[in-house]
Amino acid sequence: MTPAAEPRRYAQALLAGFPTEVAVPAHDVAAAVAATGRVLIVLDDDPTGTQSVADLPVLTQWQPQDFRWALGLGAPAVYVLTNTRSLDPAEAAERNREVVTNALAAADGTPLAFVSRGDSTLRGHFPLEPDVIVETLRAHTGVQIDGVVIVPAFPDAGRVTIDGEHFMLSATDELTPIAETEFARDATFGFTHSRLADYVQEKSGGRIPAASVIEVNLAVLRAGPQAIADAIEPAGSATPIVVDAVTENDLRLLALGLHEAERRGIKLVYRVGPPFVRARIGQAIRQPLTAADAFGHTAPPLAGGLIVVGSHVAMTTRQLEALKRQHASARVVEIDVAALLASESSTHLGEVVDEVVAALAGADVIVQTSRLLVSTTDPAESLRIARTVSAAVVEVVQRVVARTRPRFVIAKGGITSSDVAALGLQIRHAIVRGPMLPGIVSLWQPVDGPATGIPYVVFAGNVGDDESLVTVVRTLSAYAETGAGVTARES
Repeated sequence: MTPAAEPRRYAQALLAGFPTEVAVPAHDVAAAVAATGRVLIVLDDDPTGTQSVADLPVLTQWQPQDFRWALGLGAPAVYVLTNTRSLDPAEAAERNREVVTNALAAADGTPLAFVSRGDSTLRGHFPLEPDVIVETLRAHTGVQIDGVVIVPAFPDAGRVTIDGEHFMLSATDELTPIAETEFARDATFGFTHSRLADYVQEKSGGRIPAASVIEVNLAVLRAGPQAIADAIEPAGSATPIVVDAVTENDLRLLALGLHEAERRGIKLVYRVGPPFVRARIGQAIRQPLTAADAFGHTAPPLAGGLIVVGSHVAMTTRQLEALKRQHASARVVEIDVAALLASESSTHLGEVVDEVVAALAGADVIVQTSRLLVSTTDPAESLRIARTVSAAVVEVVQRVVARTRPRFVIAKGGITSSDVAALGLQIRHAIVRGPMLPGIVSLWQPVDGPATGIPYVVFAGNVGDDESLVTVVRTLSAYAETGAGVTARES
């Protein structure tokens, strides 16, 4: 299917043959979840998975003691920043095994369920990651998983699944099959199918035929929890189960259906997009945070904020250009990727750090990697380049924070935000406080390490509109310390 061969499609026309959505209050789901005592362990392949939730613990290390800290908070879900999207398959598999093994070791009787959080645009190590979770659970507990529930939908960001096909939804209600977007051409995780059953067959190399995939479309979903559980019940031996979703109510209704399926004894793991966990635990959609929420009662420093941009997707480039136009006082410092890949990296990074530290004294600073993307058709080489660039970004952030204290840090891009959190800012434990924009872009409160007290914003490369980065920066840079508290400042 190509844009030239297929007429433009609109969501309302495609939805016309399905029942209307069913309103499901979040507290109905929360009550069902609370009765089980189960905690979701979310293996997040980059930190942008937290953008749909609030007030949940985040780990960037996953030793048993880290899980004990998180489980001791009594939250219904724990996020583990695995960053596996930046790893090769063997490394990703081993990291998944470690996380599941250590979570089980720390559980001490707490019932756990495991979520593999992937990308709503279908990039990532699939089916590898849910396969490893299934295998590890069988090896350590003897539990045989019946089904792998696949729900990539992210309605807040315009990613929806209708009649088994996954789409990007534009502001004008136009639907683009996901395989026709730039994300499907990803050098490491590319794909050619938008229909999820065909995607499963493609990514499994034919091991899982499309015909064996259970499809839960909107007609079944909106028929209610019993119908959902009935549709799932034939699953066995980790059968893939792909699910339609267009709205938050769809995801909440699915949560009740999954609860019913598990009540019947069906064992499930999940491969999902960001909002699934919010719906699955019955958490209401949180309103965007304000600067007062971000800084609390602690007056922020007068230094500028640090905005680190590593993503190269088209959305990020447009957002970056809008920020430069509308926030003219911000200083722009570039990390030259060509210099990194040559022999000039040490000198170049020292110069970058000096420039950033000096500029933060009086302005917000944008640190960007050079916008000319160094690309290759070799997936392994593509990962090597990405790691080299990310290591440079980490070194810059580490050295800057050792010398000065930014008022906030924003990291743009999945791998970038993961490495900046775990390595650049050395965050081990954090609490995700909520979104900076409706349903997207999360703010973390680091609770240890040199970044304690610095608001940290995780900003995916592929979400929002052209003005979204501007909006977040303005929110966090529009306040300054005075003797009386926190007041507005010019930006």
